[in-house]
Amino acid sequence: MNDTATPLERLKDWADKATLTDAEAREYEKRYQLDRTVALTRDTPEFELDVAGDLDTYVPGRLLPGNRTSIVTDPKDGRIPALAADAQRRLKEQAERQNGHYADGPENFTFAERCLQVANTSSPPMMPAFYNNNIQIVQTRDYVLIVSEMIHDVRIVPLDGRAHLPAGVGQWKGHSVGHWDRDTLVVDTTNFTDKTTFRGSGPGLHVIERFSLAGSNTLKYQFTVEDPAAFATSWSGESQMRRTDDRMFEYACHEANQSLTNTLRGARFSEKEKGSEKTP
Repeated sequence: MNDTATPLERLKDWADKATLTDAEAREYEKRYQLDRTVALTRDTPEFELDVAGDLDTYVPGRLLPGNRTSIVTDPKDGRIPALAADAQRRLKEQAERQNGHYADGPENFTFAERCLQVANTSSPPMMPAFYNNNIQIVQTRDYVLIVSEMIHDVRIVPLDGRAHLPAGVGQWKGHSVGHWDRDTLVVDTTNFTDKTTFRGSGPGLHVIERFSLAGSNTLKYQFTVEDPAAFATSWSGESQMRRTDDRMFEYACHEANQSLTNTLRGARFSEKEKGSEKTP
């Protein structure tokens, strides 16, 4: 389960705290669950909430061991380095495209809303999820497959020593190749596209991941992010995943589902009521 409540970046309220006391950690975990539930309720159309079930059943996990306040471990302040001008522009354009023209057409929705891809639950660096947070790892002699329960994404990592794809050939989750460093699986990923971005990253994103057992039921996950065109310096993080006997469930999400067409239809109805219809 990849479900920690530890945020990627250290919150501003914790600027001088690398860890919390147990009492502070439990209070934050309660607030985190409430905040995420409120956000999910606020951002989900009413007709979807009718079938979403009891939001209180979502279990977001707890802080990482030692009550760490950020997944980011380098820089030491627990914050992602400053963004370059191109990265800031990229994020601004993305926000304008999705928020400034919400539901004008299907292209204004995020890829996640269109069920095309959920970035960074299976693609590197792998971030924890609030729900559907199971990860299944299938290991053979020649490949490791990382299956994400969220929108059933699969990342296939060859272990045969092959080189990366030629420059200019991009993939949405990048191109991953792996090798063993003793008992640690090292995965190197390049060849991203401009369709997806992680915190402002671009096609030059380069991620190195390290998977190792920290105990019989704990998988330690470390990663380093490099993208000189997006971040002032490289940065690293560390998290962990817990072994579970829970089943992997099908996340039956696809771009032709009713949510997308219903949302577009609802937007046109709302515009008609207000006398400001933009598109047929």
